[in-house]
Amino acid sequence: MKELLKELINIPGPCGFEHEVIRFLYERLKDKADEIRIDGLGSLIVTKHGQFEGPHLAVSAHTDEVGFIVKKIEESGLLRFEKLGGHDDRILPAQRVTVTSENGPHPGVIGTISAHMMKFDNAQAIRNYRELYIDIGAEDKAEALAMGIRTGDYVTWDSPLREAGGHRVYGHAFDDRCGCAILVNALETADFSKVHGTLTCIFSTQEEVGLRGAHAAATALKPDAALAVDTTAVSDTPEAMMDRTLALGGGAGIKIMDASLIASKAVWKFMEKAAEEENIPYQTEIFTGIGTDAGALHMGYAGVPSGVISVPSRYAHSCIEMIDTEDFENCAKLLKAFLYRMRSREDFAFLPVQ
Repeated sequence: MKELLKELINIPGPCGFEHEVIRFLYERLKDKADEIRIDGLGSLIVTKHGQFEGPHLAVSAHTDEVGFIVKKIEESGLLRFEKLGGHDDRILPAQRVTVTSENGPHPGVIGTISAHMMKFDNAQAIRNYRELYIDIGAEDKAEALAMGIRTGDYVTWDSPLREAGGHRVYGHAFDDRCGCAILVNALETADFSKVHGTLTCIFSTQEEVGLRGAHAAATALKPDAALAVDTTAVSDTPEAMMDRTLALGGGAGIKIMDASLIASKAVWKFMEKAAEEENIPYQTEIFTGIGTDAGALHMGYAGVPSGVISVPSRYAHSCIEMIDTEDFENCAKLLKAFLYRMRSREDFAFLPVQ
């Protein structure tokens, strides 16, 4: 899966511009699906039926990454931008980016002042992103236009996947190309002759700006249970606010609660049991600083029992997100263990039938 993740993060696709990611996934999966379609917001919906009757499980991973959009070309040739998704302004200056225009990709950097200028500046200042700019090397506006740059072009981090230590990797867009890779793995490698029911995978769009793709997809589906597969922020580094409740290398994350969802107890207990029976390392997650597609899916129709499989991640929404590949693999194992064990919609009922 690491090679698939590497491929996926090399395809630029911030919120609203997921087209090439969806195209890649469609081409890869079109001959492996029982049903496949792209909805009006661009989400790819892929269905495979198991050998036996059983519940309908919907699993979502979002295809968009946090990025930026060109708002204005200054006379100097520097580019002003708006955010696509959540960013921390403190980490933006001096980062490498790629501006994608109709003419193709253009390397650039988010500008910053020279260290030699610090004594003339407020060293404590954190510049709002609206004060920042992207430098693509154009001498002036005319050259930027000649390069093909236009208002509305999208911008992504320029940071390929790199190895770190024995089984850790870092790069950009792991949130949530990790989830996309796990869904592809399930569709391609699960033995559906053992599956009771139906799996629908949603490769959603515009999650980072309000779970929009998942909201739209939920109106067209009526699953008996739903999962999101997404990354989550760990708390295992030395900063004062970190509580060490979730760690890189600690196993797959099983969500109990976040800002968008109080997970179905039946669903997360089902996941715990599957993990324990398969000896899959896991850690439970309660973190209110995050939301996932499950926040939209669980409110579909009359309510859908929902949970989340979380890939633990450091440095989320930056150009150097880091994961442990063993956690990544264990999340993929957990999804397949869940799929193989489901038998009935009553597995996920709020109260068991008397």
